[in-house]
Amino acid sequence: MNKSKPYLVGVTGGSGSGKTLFLKKLLGKFNPEDICLISQDNYYLPRDMQPKDENGVSNFDTPQSIDLDAYINDISTLLDGRKVIRKEYMYNHPDAIPDMLEFQPAPVIIVEGIFVLYYSRLSNLLDLKIFIDAKDHIKLKRRIIRDKEERGYDLDDVLYRYEKHVIPTYEKYIEPFRHESDLIIPNNSNFDKALEVLIAFLKTRVTDRKYTQIN
Repeated sequence: MNKSKPYLVGVTGGSGSGKTLFLKKLLGKFNPEDICLISQDNYYLPRDMQPKDENGVSNFDTPQSIDLDAYINDISTLLDGRKVIRKEYMYNHPDAIPDMLEFQPAPVIIVEGIFVLYYSRLSNLLDLKIFIDAKDHIKLKRRIIRDKEERGYDLDDVLYRYEKHVIPTYEKYIEPFRHESDLIIPNNSNFDKALEVLIAFLKTRVTDRKYTQIN
């Protein structure tokens, strides 16, 4: 039986651009065995190893915040057809018990995160590069809601991080790679039409790889 390399899709965009919702809806249109999502969010370095800004605040919005070697190693493992087990990253909830996440190899593998195009070692592996875009005030609103509900940050903390960490990071490490994307998806109100196009395209990649494996 011939082994067909999985189709590797990178999804990036600024914090609050709506990547999580977009990917949730995308994955909902596929059988679990046909697609695998492995997110950069579970590859942050431990909190005590995070870079700090001039005021001593941990900055999770720098490329140095990520364990890139572990991330690329796990992606390579999936590309080789082997499963990956990774402990869930808990951010600002040190007392919470993390889940053990299991990633299974699939015909389509999606890697998601704000730095997937910045890291050339990762970007060079991608077959398709997608940039989710949104206006600044919309991204800020989404960030406020997410960080309060999911990460336990109060409003002052969210606004401080957005000004001191998020905006500089977007301008330096994310937006400059926008032009390298194969597909830019605006997400100010909805992304339905773009999502339909991407689903149809990726389903052909799933079919092609299954056919190659059979023959």
